[in-house]
Amino acid sequence: MSLKQQIDLDIKQAMLGKNKEELEALRAIKSLILLAETEKGGSGEVAMDVENKLLMKAAKQRKESADIFQQQNRADLADKELKQLEVINRYLPKQLNEAELTEELKKIMESVGAKSPADIGKVMGAATKQLAGKADGKMISELVKKLLA
Repeated sequence: MSLKQQIDLDIKQAMLGKNKEELEALRAIKSLILLAETEKGGSGEVAMDVENKLLMKAAKQRKESADIFQQQNRADLADKELKQLEVINRYLPKQLNEAELTEELKKIMESVGAKSPADIGKVMGAATKQLAGKADGKMISELVKKLLA
């Protein structure tokens, strides 16, 4: 079952359950998918990796918005963003923790032959492709720098 079909089913369930926050988040996800499908030059179908990138971007936006709202003492708006983030996270692949990510990065560094900080570009190129959707790019970057230092 595609992500779009799953979202459609979950929208129906949220409507029946009268869950407004979940419904709002699901509609936002569906909107992202529809925009990707209809963008110029698109084939009308969205690949799984593109869906994951869309979801990662949406999750990052919600997290940043929640942080800003908390800094401005707007707990009501921060809670709304965090609830939407929870819904989005349900559809993302399982995120790697720091230990798992470090192991994966060591394997990638071995395969590309990286030994010094000058090889960061090689490692980052391979790591972002291999770990797309499984880890945050910022976290990957920080660990690569730490491991090559």
